[in-house]
Amino acid sequence: MPFSKPVLVVAIVVLFASVLLAAPGADSPLPPILPKQFAGWQMQGAGQPSKDAAAADPSNAALLKEYGFTDFEAAAYKSDDGRTLKIRAARFTDASGAFGAYTFYLQPGMAREEIGDQGASADRRVLFYRGHIVVDAVFNELSVMSAASLRELAGALPRPSGNAGNLPPILTFMPHRGYEANTEKYAEGPLGLGAITSPIPADLVDFGANPEVVLGQYSVAGGEATLMLIEYPTPALAADHLRRIDAANHAAQPQAGVEAVENIGTFFDKRTGPIVAIAAGPLSQSAAQTLLGAVNYDASVTWNENTYFDKKNNIANLLVNIILLCIIVGAISLAAGVAFGGARVLLRRYFPGPVFGRADQTEFISLDLREPAGQPSSPSPQDPSDALK
Repeated sequence: MPFSKPVLVVAIVVLFASVLLAAPGADSPLPPILPKQFAGWQMQGAGQPSKDAAAADPSNAALLKEYGFTDFEAAAYKSDDGRTLKIRAARFTDASGAFGAYTFYLQPGMAREEIGDQGASADRRVLFYRGHIVVDAVFNELSVMSAASLRELAGALPRPSGNAGNLPPILTFMPHRGYEANTEKYAEGPLGLGAITSPIPADLVDFGANPEVVLGQYSVAGGEATLMLIEYPTPALAADHLRRIDAANHAAQPQAGVEAVENIGTFFDKRTGPIVAIAAGPLSQSAAQTLLGAVNYDASVTWNENTYFDKKNNIANLLVNIILLCIIVGAISLAAGVAFGGARVLLRRYFPGPVFGRADQTEFISLDLREPAGQPSSPSPQDPSDALK
């Protein structure tokens, strides 16, 4: 069956488009953040979506972008009994960014609420995050069902795909004993570190090495201490940065004694695996060792890369596209073959001539090797032995 060049070009284009559609990087529109209704609350008008971080928080737009801000939506709701509710929701690329933004807005005086993944409230305001979305809700009047309504809202929020819904593993190494509620903070860059009370500056943390930082306040003998964990990609990087932190700490101490570093107080540090732990504040060496001793790295194998296992981005979808491509190419080839053969038959039938109407035997080149009639055949060469006779 003939396979012309146009058919080959069409097949290549279809294959290229199929691969692009199945590629993990293919962009897809994000679903709306907020539902039209939930638990008896009806959205008034339309939501106000925006992809500008300044619409979510004009004062901290750069910090939200550092956490991976993607889009924002604000909406007003009204219940059947006339109560009103204003909701502001920000979406991030993964749960780590949402958790970092949640800890930034979380205040120590808030009461803990069982809403979403984590929640807290203060008077009529409720703050919580679910997956990769942070929600700030303000009621005009509270009721006994306000928390239940927000739990239903949390269940209706879009969920991240793959491992984007996992929290950073470093959070599991924060001790629970002595922890002060609502003091945990998470930073992914220098802006986030600057927004919390860090014992060391951002240049010593070195965010160019892609570390993750979590910080919390703990009650210890003699007062309150700050525990800061910095997780680097490898133990070697952690050991190198620990040497830099120790050198800066010794350089900041005067000859007469030890003074506060960064106006926080004496700090003690140690390394466990890829984690650098720092205990700072007015605490003794024994109290610091007790606090640091609660941080121990336990190596485990995890897979935290996005697997893109969704409807569009998986190997099964690629195989289906390949099968469809084979069917399309086969159909195009069959149609091209029928068209090519049928066209020749029709042209020879309706347009006979020197091109399409000549006899079949003239379409082949042949050599006539027969001798002409009446011409004597050339004598065969004599045997050399006959000449001697």
